[in-house]
Amino acid sequence: MAQVLTRHGFGHIVERLQVRRIVPLPSWLAGPPPEAVEPDAMRSIGQRLVRVCEELGPTYVKLGQLVAARADILPAAVIEELSRLQDRVAPFPGEQARRIVLEALGRPIEEAFQRFDEEPFASGSMAQVHRGVAADGQRVVVKVRRPGIEGVIQTDVTVLRWLAAAAENHVPELRHVRPAMLVDEFAHATRRELDFINEASVTARFAEAFAGQPGLVFPAVRWDLTESGVLTLEHIDGSPLRDVLPDAARPEGAEFNRQALATRLAACFMRQYFELGLFHADPHPGNLLFLPPDRVALIDFGNAGQIDDELLGRLVIALLGTIRKEVDLVVDVLADTGALGEGTDRGVLRRDMREMLDKYYGLPLRRLALAEIFNELMEIVRRNDVTLPREFVLMGRSLVAAAGVALQLDPDLNLIEVIRPRLRETFLRQFSGRRLVREAGFGLWHLLNILRDAPRVLRDVLRRGARGQFQVSIRHQDLDRFAAELDRSSNRLAFSILMAAVFMGSSMVIQLPAEHQILNVSTRYFGFLGYILSFFMGVWLVIAILRSGRLS
Repeated sequence: MAQVLTRHGFGHIVERLQVRRIVPLPSWLAGPPPEAVEPDAMRSIGQRLVRVCEELGPTYVKLGQLVAARADILPAAVIEELSRLQDRVAPFPGEQARRIVLEALGRPIEEAFQRFDEEPFASGSMAQVHRGVAADGQRVVVKVRRPGIEGVIQTDVTVLRWLAAAAENHVPELRHVRPAMLVDEFAHATRRELDFINEASVTARFAEAFAGQPGLVFPAVRWDLTESGVLTLEHIDGSPLRDVLPDAARPEGAEFNRQALATRLAACFMRQYFELGLFHADPHPGNLLFLPPDRVALIDFGNAGQIDDELLGRLVIALLGTIRKEVDLVVDVLADTGALGEGTDRGVLRRDMREMLDKYYGLPLRRLALAEIFNELMEIVRRNDVTLPREFVLMGRSLVAAAGVALQLDPDLNLIEVIRPRLRETFLRQFSGRRLVREAGFGLWHLLNILRDAPRVLRDVLRRGARGQFQVSIRHQDLDRFAAELDRSSNRLAFSILMAAVFMGSSMVIQLPAEHQILNVSTRYFGFLGYILSFFMGVWLVIAILRSGRLS
């Protein structure tokens, strides 16, 4: 990893992480490869990060894709470049996939499937997907986990945790990126993604929640053919977005009601956000299928977001504050969620948000570019050291993607009219009398517990104080780095003294008369051997100094 980072122009980061010493000298001297000069510095960083992820392999591609979802942390130009990362991984052999399915299901594959295509039609870093026909004749798609991927992910996450901790300790300008938080999110996301039971459960929950709604289609989970490493879903025949748009060439009889499709799609996602609390976090056109005349199918629920009641209540208040231009209310909600950082100036944040609302307030609906508004909001958040809850960011990206597809289907769709009733219903539900009474009851119960335990806690504190068991911990910033550098410098000084002693001793030995011998060998040969040894010691010392970047 240190070699790859150095080769793509991040050598200064490698040095400050104190891992430059493991970069081979030829790679360090060669420097980054010649590449096209990008005038935009942030875009250049993004392009180089993409190349680093692609060269390091599938785990880091997945990490780049996850980081691309955190537009509240990284600049828009970097996010745009990372969003282009593709999970292009060569498929593993179909015979191996058959063995994995056999081991997972515990029965011969011929008993479970009438047909199982060994050639996958999609392949990623975590799994690949095969078409097939179940034993009862139903057409299915079978997702098979890549062999050995759990160990690879676990090893890579261990390395990433160490690097994230080193980055926060030794590279202060990277602390706002929250590398440790990003690695924790990545570890959690990949752990869920590797267990296909999670994806199957989410898919089934969506199908159950929308079972009574006509026009919405979700793949049925074949639980009899699903295990942790194998996921089998109903195959859905549908048309991609490009075949539904007005200028597309469609087969005879395949006519679509685009206005109904757009309304249905928008209503589906509004219900996910404000009622179900579970939403499809990646509704790009590849994960949407359309069935004539007006049915929408959602597929691939490997990336889903969740919003609990508490977050949903705060989100509703923030949206109402935004609609009514109550910027102070929005900032208070951000503070309640713990989103404001140490460097956040509330006055500046309020000013930036008010300027953005003034810019778009009263603009015709056709002029509202949701993607542009979202990116501008994320830039304000990032500039003011605000870190939003991950679910808020995922929901924002999901809304922008789903709304973008809906507006392609029907440019006259009024999204405000779709959102407003859901927002009102959610507000009334969140602040209903029954809910407030229930929350007050929980609050009173917690208060009584605190009062009940207070005497015991106070007694324990006083006892520890009387025994002198109180401890004060002091953390010195970068003291470990100073100690490591001091230790390294001391070692080099001792090594230099030893090298000089060997050289001087060899010079003294070589001056002795030729008849002086040790074990029937002239002492002059030992002098020449000492010269050779001191030469290599000197070369090694020079290389170590050059690689440290501190020659002067």
